[in-house]
Amino acid sequence: MKRLIKYVSNYKLFVIIPVIAMLISIALDMFNPYFIKVMIDKVLGNGEYNLLTFVLISLTGITCARAVLGYIREYTLDYLSSRISIDLKTDLFNHIQSLPFKYFDNMNTGELMSRMGSDVDNVWMSIAFGIGLAIEQVFYFIVASIIIFRMNWELSLVTLITMPIIGYIAFKLEKQVGEAYDKISDHNAVLNTTAQENIAGARLVKAFAREKYETTKFFNHNRKNYRLNMSQAKIWSKHFPMIDFLCNISVLSVVCVGGLLVIKNSLSIGELVAFSQYVWMLIWPMRMIGWLTNIITQANTSAKKIFNIIDTEPEIKDKNDAIPMPQIKGHIKFENVYFKYNENNILENINLDIPIGSTVAIMGTTGSGKSSLINLIGRYYDISKGSITIDGNDLRDIRIADLRKKMSVVAQDTFLFSESIYENIRFGKQDATFDEIKNACKDACADEFIQNLTEGYNTVIGERGLGLSGGEKQRLSIARALIKDSSILILDDASSALDMETEYNLLKNLNKRKNKATTFIIAHRISAVKNADIILFLENGHIIEMGNHKTLLEKKGNYYEVFTQQFTDFIDLEGVII
Repeated sequence: MKRLIKYVSNYKLFVIIPVIAMLISIALDMFNPYFIKVMIDKVLGNGEYNLLTFVLISLTGITCARAVLGYIREYTLDYLSSRISIDLKTDLFNHIQSLPFKYFDNMNTGELMSRMGSDVDNVWMSIAFGIGLAIEQVFYFIVASIIIFRMNWELSLVTLITMPIIGYIAFKLEKQVGEAYDKISDHNAVLNTTAQENIAGARLVKAFAREKYETTKFFNHNRKNYRLNMSQAKIWSKHFPMIDFLCNISVLSVVCVGGLLVIKNSLSIGELVAFSQYVWMLIWPMRMIGWLTNIITQANTSAKKIFNIIDTEPEIKDKNDAIPMPQIKGHIKFENVYFKYNENNILENINLDIPIGSTVAIMGTTGSGKSSLINLIGRYYDISKGSITIDGNDLRDIRIADLRKKMSVVAQDTFLFSESIYENIRFGKQDATFDEIKNACKDACADEFIQNLTEGYNTVIGERGLGLSGGEKQRLSIARALIKDSSILILDDASSALDMETEYNLLKNLNKRKNKATTFIIAHRISAVKNADIILFLENGHIIEMGNHKTLLEKKGNYYEVFTQQFTDFIDLEGVII
């Protein structure tokens, strides 16, 4: 909760206003028992009816004033909590955006959504209601305690005798509720992840007829969530009745002892009634300890989980003296590069010298390190040993934002937003004109199928490109990358869903583009790589073959084997291409 104070301090005015309104309201409320005492002892007891109008006007004025002050307090506290909620979500989202690929490799979307949603809402609730109410009840307790001790210290001691026990129970309650809610919060993330994955993968579930299995899995998670919440409820039900019982004992003590004092004429009836009113100002804070403990504990647990993410330092970040590179030409060099992931060697002793505007094709078996190699270029992961330079500058010395602004990537997993085709492509360049978007789509061989859609470029596509074929999604992703007009273009198996003719036209368009980018193509088809300037063949993280199409065929190694498998029908008995 200490970390939240920094957020609160940004809105000092909206802290001061409700606190002042609260203090004035409490001060006014302290006069109510006094006026009731006057009413009983002087107006009713002594017949001083001339005071009746004054007392009634005073009580009415206090009630109206407290209503206005209550409105001001609630409105400003709601505003304060809403602003903090916005700031917290913004900071959390911005920090998540700064985290590297590796963080998301080990983090579920459902858990992050849980932190952005329910956990921030818990913090909002605690500030809007919990903390304000807790401060108010503390003031009530302190002021009312001072007043009753001034009225009758013997009766006050009788009243407060149960308070230490209530405080002890509240301390135990806070600890146990905190532990219970910590488990609930963690399991809510699991539940959200399960729901998110099944909703996103609904078509896969139906395709494999796994509805019953997934429903049962969700049911089991939901049952566990129910049990965790019931365990929290048991803790609450175990402690709160005891707090309530002790509070009632205090009231009973006041009635009994106070009644004896009235009989002995040590206390007037009006003083006893006023004393009882002040005692209720002590009892309500005690009664609310359980509820306040619950809401503040939940908020504290949620805040810890939120700040655990915010405190996660990005492993990949700019140096203090990072080099700004507004212009990148695209000369890339790997020197003795090694890359480890979770202590596993992924790439070893990679040496490459790639001239500006070259096309580099990368082939190899699954898990050979193809995607890892190109992910190092954008510094999505950091190398373990060696160096990668761009235009003569070490990658780790270049400002990350400048590097990635000059790169376009079409990932293996095609992702499109639930927006129009126009907006999806404009994602690559926010100030792109329609003509630029159309030209990029032509180069990506996407313009023709877009024109055939009912609303053309304004067609809104479903989540992750729902409603489009695999090839159409890939072409839109390529268009989004091309419109950026970058110095480095990376196509990670980006043509796997395209037919041979479309793939041929696409590659031809890429080679004809003005200011051709240094291009990396990961592919499994010879047709996609045969015209590349440099072809790499990876195996177990090593470059085992490197050259162009002709030289690699002459070596008759792994590349040649793939070629013969794919083009058997086009090779005569002597191994000559027909």
